[in-house]
Formats: sequence, C-alpha cells, structure tokens
Amino acid sequence: MTIDPQLDKLFYSLLTKDNLSGYEDPEKFKKWVPKIKAYREKLDSSVPQELKVDLPGPIEKLKADQFNSMKYLYDEKLLSPHEFEITDCAGTSIVENIASGKWTSVEVFKAFAKRAVLAHQLTNCAVEFFIDEGLARAKELDDYQIQNGKLIGPLHGLPISLKEHISLKGRIGHSGIVSLLDNIPDKDAVTATILSKLGAVFYVRTNEPHALLPLDSGSNITGFTKCPFNLLLSSGGSSSAAFSGCHGLRPSSRRISARGLVGEGGGQESVVGVLGPLSRTIKDIDLFMKSYINDGKPWLLDPWSLPIPWRDVPKPDLSKLKIAVMRDDGVCRVTPPIRRGLNEVIKKLKSAGVEIVEFVPKNGRLAYDVAVKLSNCDGNRALREAFSASGEPLPRLTKWYLNLGDGAREYTVSENRKLNAIRDNLRQEYSDFLIENGIDFFLGPAYNNVAPKEEEVYNESYTLIYNLLDFPSLVFQTGLFQDPKVDVWNEEDMKYEYRSGMEELENRGYDPSQFIGAPIALQLSGRRYCDEEVVAASEVIVNFLGVDLLKRQKD
Repeated sequence: MTIDPQLDKLFYSLLTKDNLSGYEDPEKFKKWVPKIKAYREKLDSSVPQELKVDLPGPIEKLKADQFNSMKYLYDEKLLSPHEFEITDCAGTSIVENIASGKWTSVEVFKAFAKRAVLAHQLTNCAVEFFIDEGLARAKELDDYQIQNGKLIGPLHGLPISLKEHISLKGRIGHSGIVSLLDNIPDKDAVTATILSKLGAVFYVRTNEPHALLPLDSGSNITGFTKCPFNLLLSSGGSSSAAFSGCHGLRPSSRRISARGLVGEGGGQESVVGVLGPLSRTIKDIDLFMKSYINDGKPWLLDPWSLPIPWRDVPKPDLSKLKIAVMRDDGVCRVTPPIRRGLNEVIKKLKSAGVEIVEFVPKNGRLAYDVAVKLSNCDGNRALREAFSASGEPLPRLTKWYLNLGDGAREYTVSENRKLNAIRDNLRQEYSDFLIENGIDFFLGPAYNNVAPKEEEVYNESYTLIYNLLDFPSLVFQTGLFQDPKVDVWNEEDMKYEYRSGMEELENRGYDPSQFIGAPIALQLSGRRYCDEEVVAASEVIVNFLGVDLLKRQKD
C-alpha cells in the first residue's frame, strides 16, 4: 500500500480525539501471531486443490495493473458452462429448478463452492469455506425431497454466504479482533438458525472490517479484500454492496434478528446496527425478506425482533413516483463518477415520468456529527478492552474510527439522552419532509466515490444518515462504471473549497486513472418500516435502467 505522503500527513493531523494509547502492545501481540498463522493455514488447507486455478500473475502485480477479475472469470471460462448457468441464476429460479428436479441441491452447492474459491483466490474475500459440511447438507436436502416429495422450506438448496460475525456453533468467531481468535460460540446466531431451517445451504463466510468499524474489509487476521472489478481498490465494508457490484438492503431495525453476533456486547440503542441481504437481483432480496420474516418468524427466537410480517406491495408506476434527489449531503462532495451516475439515472427516471425534486439537507452536517458521537459514546472503552487484550497493532482506518465524534471521551447518561433527542428530531424532520411534500423516496449516493483504494476510505455520511434515522435503504447498481477519460474533475471543481479535512482526504484521493472500471452505485431510501415499498420501487427502477447483474453469462 502506497499513500500520498501529503495526504498521510493530513490524515494523522486529524486524529485528535483519541491519542490511541492503551491499545497496542507488541510483546503481548507476539503470542497471538502463531494463532493468526494457524487460522490462515486452516483456511487454505480446507480448499481442495482441484477447485483452485493458477492466477495470471502475482497478486501485487495484478493490483498494480488494476486487474478486472470479473472479466477474467468469464474470458478464461474458469467455470464450466453448467457451473456458469447455475451461479449466474437468480435465487428464486434456483429454488424453482431444484423443486422441479432440473437441478439437485448437491450440484448447485458444488458450483457455488467452486465460484467462491475462485473469488477468494483473486480478492481474498473468504474467511471460511464449508466444503464438506455444505455438501453433506445439500445431500440431506436432496434426500428429504426424494422421500417427501416436497421442499423443506422456501430457501431449499439455496446457497447463502454469511458474514463472519454471524455466530456458528463450534466455529471461531472473531469479527476481525485478534483477541477473539479463541472465541468459539456454543450455539448459532438466530439468523443462521432461521436460514438453516428454511433450507439454505451455507457455503462460505466472508471477510469484514476490523471489529466491523472502518469501511474497508480487512484486519490483522485476514488481510484486506479487494474489489473484483479492479484489484487495486477495496471491496469496502462491512457489507460492500456498492463497491463490489451487487444490490443490498439496509432494512429498518428489528426486522432481521441481530441476536448472537460475534463481539456484540449489546446496549447500543442510539444508532442500532442491522443485518440485511445482498444479492445480484432485487427479487432475491424480496425472497429473502419474505421467507425470513413470514416463515422464519424471528420474534419467536429473539424478543428484540418485531412481529411485523413482510407485506406484498404492488410494484409502483414510475410515472406516479415523486423522488427527492440528494446530490450533496453537506458533509462530503461526490467525485465525478458518482456525479455522472446521478445525472444519468435522474435523466432516465425523468423520461419515465418520475417527478424529481432537489433535496438539500439543512442539517446534514449535524446529522453526521450526532451519528458519529453516538456511535462512540462509550469513549471506545469496549474497543480498548478488546484490542488491548491481544495488543494487536491498530490498522490505519481503525485509528480513524477511534477518533470519530469525541473519540475517547465517555458521555454521561444525560449527554447521551440529549443526542438521542437530536436524533429523534432529525428523524421527524426527514419524515415530515417526505409526507408534507408528497415524496415517495430519497435518491442519492451510497458513498461519495466509487470503490476506494485500500485503507483510504474515510467518509460514511451517505449511509450513516439512514442508520441514524433508521430508514430502510437499498443500494443498487446503476449498470455504469468509472471511466478515467470521462470521470475527471472540471475547472469549477478545481476552485472548490473543502469544508473539512475529511472531505479533502476523500476528494484529493480521487485520481481518475486509478479507479478504472469500478461500479457506480446509488441508493433509494424511504420511510421507517416501509421496507417493502423501498424494495418494490428499487426493483422497478433497476429493471427500467436495464441493469442485469446476471447478464454476462447470457451474452
């Protein structure tokens, strides 16, 4: 990793809220190095050699060349035609094909397991494979289907990956924290339990940011994950939908159970974390939510979850929609590819009759400041305990996160309540704006840039606002990609005065020649607990834009 010295100097000048003492201890960390090595070796040895391929060059050279691993996958036909057919099939169709007897759960699992191994070789996206266990589970499902003449559940045979922090019984769960390498949960997380009962087959666990804090998936345990469209860039995190080329739903809180997550100490009620599905089709997101909620009934296993069924809502008529567009949130200016993505999508939506209004949030900076303060309101005490337990070195972006808000300052109860009150007022303000102006959704960036370079991603304001408000938001791919000849700063951009050091880091870090081919994603957001409407509208918009993330194999 090479970072511009001037930007690196600016970066460290902004770390003023936590002096980072009490975390690192090189001598203590030495005792954990063998465990990290063993963890990595176990991952590598768990993959059968026949599933691996020879890469076209050393990973470091591929990164420098901005290698497009997605293009390579298809150009070199790294999967058989049948394996491509299966892995480039929508989840809804996979379940239908298994139900009809066209495919077996075993052959579906084998295809996805092979593709996951290939993806990991190129991007370092996996922390654990379920080769033997997944195959046994798939065979069990096939046997059930033969014996009973029906599927075990609505997700029968559907391969699903899990983020690493979703606990699994008897397996290490660390959330990227070295001191948790000895943590072996004694039961599955509620969400894993539900998905398994519905018939899902787990085939891989995926990498995450250090303690799920920064916006870059990687840690001292795993190393960093790369963007599949350009290996020089990051996959992002913790969910990575926008940077890695898929769709992803951030549902309203308490619809998907968060009980049983690794490192989840509980008690954070100010900015509530949520789980949500990622997929290459919006229809599959709907399948997941409907099956998980209506059939899985998470509230029976987790009293934190709300007993709100997933509703069937009609697909909206684009010509009857009114959408508020947020081009700038008052925190960080977007880069040229995101600006182009917004302009092109808005132009197309207008051609379909969508009424577009411009939305300039009057309290965007306030919302960001409140959100980061509430996220760190314990003064990083819990993180200090977790990191200092191993003395692990702090990754660059973890240092950044620890300095957000008021960093190491621990809030009093009354201070926390005052911030909660501001949050509630902001939630009311955004909701009132939608209702009073007859607006259906917000449309805006998911991040101020396309996939960033490794360890050079600082701003989360465009998604953090919806975490603070607890509004459902769906990140969707526009079908557009960064073009170094088109997506350049213009003369007016050069006169821009930065509003903060963070914005300067983000904007000055964008060199058009170093982000080639990165996907351009946006997000659609709506009122709290109107998740179904957000998903339905997103599907209509994505279809209208002609975005088909399964299309490559059909060409």
